[in-house]
Amino acid sequence: MTRVAAIDCGTNSIRLLVTDLRDGAQHDLDRRLRIVRLGKDVDRTGVLAREALDRTFDTLREYAAVIGELDAEHVRMVATSATRDAANRDEFVAGVVDVLGVEPEVVSGAAEAGLSFDGAVRGLPGGDGAPYLVVDIGGGSTELALGSDGVTAARSVDIGCVRLTERRFQADPPTSEQVAAARGDIEAALDEVAAVVPLGDARTLVGLAGSVTTVAAIHLGLAEYDSAAIHHSRIPAAQVRAISDHLLTLTHDQRLAIGPMHPGRADVIAAGALVLRCVVDRAGVDEVLVSEHDILDGIAWSVVSG
Repeated sequence: MTRVAAIDCGTNSIRLLVTDLRDGAQHDLDRRLRIVRLGKDVDRTGVLAREALDRTFDTLREYAAVIGELDAEHVRMVATSATRDAANRDEFVAGVVDVLGVEPEVVSGAAEAGLSFDGAVRGLPGGDGAPYLVVDIGGGSTELALGSDGVTAARSVDIGCVRLTERRFQADPPTSEQVAAARGDIEAALDEVAAVVPLGDARTLVGLAGSVTTVAAIHLGLAEYDSAAIHHSRIPAAQVRAISDHLLTLTHDQRLAIGPMHPGRADVIAAGALVLRCVVDRAGVDEVLVSEHDILDGIAWSVVSG
């Protein structure tokens, strides 16, 4: 048995998983999320803001205490879109080393897609057929990876829910013109994806990350967020479209009032749901299989698989 601590630091959130891994089995000891919005305004400024760095380092101090209490043998931290884009990422790296004692790995979009795929397809319920198209909708970017036992084609594009919201949704709720502009960005990005990833070959679309799981929670009619109910649930394509359309008509406060909505996601969920809708339409699938296991689990398994 190997006890591993995995940290995923994205544009919107930073997450921790401490888990025991042995012979293909996974037993989670702690899994938590904090929305720190590390990538706030990175699309516009090109740098990580001081207050965003401070929020991130404060959360890492909390995580370092948990890792110490649970006596994890190995720690791996991966940083993704916002950190890839930031001119001052050396400041971020130095701060992480000071707090956590390990250097964060600022991975490429392709590496991010591979980790997401590996974390998502492990333990899928029987009867779900390959090839799988795994879509991981993050704050700064979205990764799409196609494969069966492993990734055969993948692409990362800059259409995350935070980036799109900051770039296109100035009104609350967004105007029809703003929604059209965001959709145009998404479709252009999916054109890039389709050049290397045959989206129509997917038999199963697996959706990951907070935008997807929140849409699933809304579809399920949950009064509050319930990861056990959401994990491996299914959202019909028609419901993805209906929920996306509805979210785009709501104000921030109306979205915040939705029972399972995380307060740090209410301002960006409409953009994230729109990305999911466009991917569903491009892939031509009837439903989305939702997974709570994602890049975080892939990071953990990468420690023992080499």
